[in-house]
Amino acid sequence: MSAQATEHRFVATQSSGEVSALLVRPEAARALYVFGHGAGAGMRHVFMETVAGKLSDLGVATFRYNFPFVEAGRRGPNHPPILVKTVRSAVTEAASLAPDLPLLAGGKSMGGRMTSTAASKDALPGVLGLAFFGFPLHAPGKDSDERGAHLADVGLPMLFLQGTRDRLARLDFLEPLLACVKPRPTLHVVDSADHGFHVTKKSGRTDDEALDEICSQFSEWVSETTKSG
Repeated sequence: MSAQATEHRFVATQSSGEVSALLVRPEAARALYVFGHGAGAGMRHVFMETVAGKLSDLGVATFRYNFPFVEAGRRGPNHPPILVKTVRSAVTEAASLAPDLPLLAGGKSMGGRMTSTAASKDALPGVLGLAFFGFPLHAPGKDSDERGAHLADVGLPMLFLQGTRDRLARLDFLEPLLACVKPRPTLHVVDSADHGFHVTKKSGRTDDEALDEICSQFSEWVSETTKSG
């Protein structure tokens, strides 16, 4: 059974004030993942809840947090500088709550991209690697790799978990982009999955099985990254 979440609050930015967070730390946790949510839903979204539970079962603690716009009940995301500052504050808070655990960061969609943006500008203290559940490389139908240009400046091990039907990240744009990044990121592709990792009936699998796959890959990457770190 997954560990229970404990509630926390921390100051995201001086102008935005405090936001809520949830720490899930299983017994014998081997790492802590700072887990940012996407643009369309907060830290309690079913995807975030489910993945946090599955990672807990695999020995990975998670620190989920709200960005200020969700905390305030607004739909539109904050401007990138606020989002980036919130990522940095979340990393600092997570490290203070579990100083004994190796630290990793990233998130779902926008939360992941804001984490990599933060890391590309200035190192995130103590973070050994970044992991992304559906990196949003471009808007639907506006295929480009410009939003990933900053990845070359991160300089950390990175894991990209992507679906073949993800309309926010065409693989023929993402793969050549990652090929130029050092150290070379790990890319795991989930057949027939979309941006939310929903799979088609024709795939012969359930959504839950797809989530098991990505969490298993994440767990393996954590072992390798924390060992080398």
